[in-house]
Amino acid sequence: MSVQWYPGHMAKAKRLIREQLRLCDVVFELADARIPRTGRNPVLDQMIAHKPRILVLTKPDLADPVLTRQWLDVLGQSGTLALKFNAVRGGRVENVFQAVQRVLDGAGKGHTKGFFRAITVGIPNVGKSSFINRLTGQRVAAVGRQPGITRGKQWIKVNRWLEVLDTPGTLWPPTTSDPAVGYRLAATGAVPDEVVGKEEVAAWLIAWITENNPGALRKRYDLRVIPGEPVDLLEIIGLRRGLLLPGGKVDHEKTAAMLLKDFRNGMLGRFTLDVPELP
Repeated sequence: MSVQWYPGHMAKAKRLIREQLRLCDVVFELADARIPRTGRNPVLDQMIAHKPRILVLTKPDLADPVLTRQWLDVLGQSGTLALKFNAVRGGRVENVFQAVQRVLDGAGKGHTKGFFRAITVGIPNVGKSSFINRLTGQRVAAVGRQPGITRGKQWIKVNRWLEVLDTPGTLWPPTTSDPAVGYRLAATGAVPDEVVGKEEVAAWLIAWITENNPGALRKRYDLRVIPGEPVDLLEIIGLRRGLLLPGGKVDHEKTAAMLLKDFRNGMLGRFTLDVPELP
């Protein structure tokens, strides 16, 4: 797959982040817990390398809990301060504030002043705005299911000692030769479905789940066996769910969209598409 997932407004967002970094004391780098490796922008990683950083794994309720724990262990062993945080369902903001104090103390900034600024960075649809809303306890940042909701600069006061900048999601120019990178980004919603195509992403996802946890597909769609080709599975699911075109043919695009929605909402189960490399 060759996908141009780098629209022009992301270059503008990158410039915005670079300009505002000099004003910030700490960086919240957000990564989807389902893709802790694929979902980290290498360009952003270079930009924020000189700043105290907290890596926040978002949407942990959709990821494999065992692999999330392994990822946190691996990241901690590499010297990265990382935590999981569910911005939608009961994430403890105290854990985030304690991490901020810890990373600032480690950088020698914890007692230099009483007010700090943080910046949130990450790929599209990773949950930056939801994260900030959870920290503040109110809806102060725009939230949406589609990538690219946040477009401008939003400085938001979290509490008496912390202010946060919400930034647009940024991807990097696709230079990798591994097509799985694009598919993982698309499957988790970081890349709009229209860029790759729902059927193509769904076919990749079906193949991945069939290899890693076929029981999830059998249970969700009441299947006795899983056909060898993803397109055949879409045909079966579409027939069973009545997703038909005029004339009785299966609407593969609607069926693919339903399957992707099931995956993204956790209806198929909890999956982590990136496996950590354990020591």
